[in-house]
Amino acid sequence: MNDTLKAARLDLALIRPYMRNICFTMAIPVAFAAINRSLVTGVSFAMCFIAMTAGYTFSVSEKSSMDRLYGILPISKKNLVLGRYLYTCSMGLLAFMFSIIVHPIVLRALGTIVQPADICLAAILGILMFTLYTVFQLPGYYKFGSINGRIFMYIPIVGFLAILLFVSELNITNNPVIAALAGNPIAAIIATMLVCVIAYLLSITVSVKIIRSKEV
Repeated sequence: MNDTLKAARLDLALIRPYMRNICFTMAIPVAFAAINRSLVTGVSFAMCFIAMTAGYTFSVSEKSSMDRLYGILPISKKNLVLGRYLYTCSMGLLAFMFSIIVHPIVLRALGTIVQPADICLAAILGILMFTLYTVFQLPGYYKFGSINGRIFMYIPIVGFLAILLFVSELNITNNPVIAALAGNPIAAIIATMLVCVIAYLLSITVSVKIIRSKEV
């Protein structure tokens, strides 16, 4: 675990010069929430935007030719992969907390009341969006590099648009899905987290196999 944290801190150090860009990426979706008067839209865009920055560490490490450094570090390949996933998920958590706190405040200032069911739905969709993006992106970057691997950044967009279209058709005030979330939000969030954990375990397994295969 200590080696995983070290690897995550190394990734954080790599993208520190780009932290202003990442903060700007977190701020842009506030405008989407304000324009659409929708917490779900704002949080969904925020999580997708921050997921798209997952390639920064790969781009910086390749640009700086850090493969040699990674090779001599007393950290196993598995822990390097775990550290990158930990860093990525930490950025996602940061963006999520910022969005789920700031967006409702902005909407309330604009006269839009955010209901608990809205927050629950936004949280679930935001987490799913981020997971959907990153579980595809990271193995793609490990396999093809920061440039060729970018194609994996666009694959989940189909799912994003489909889910967003589905949500836009929901009647927030009179819908059984929303009623179920409002009635048992904790169970819905726990189920979402279980799905995400399984998806990340599969993604990590694939990424570790990819990076170990490159050693042969």
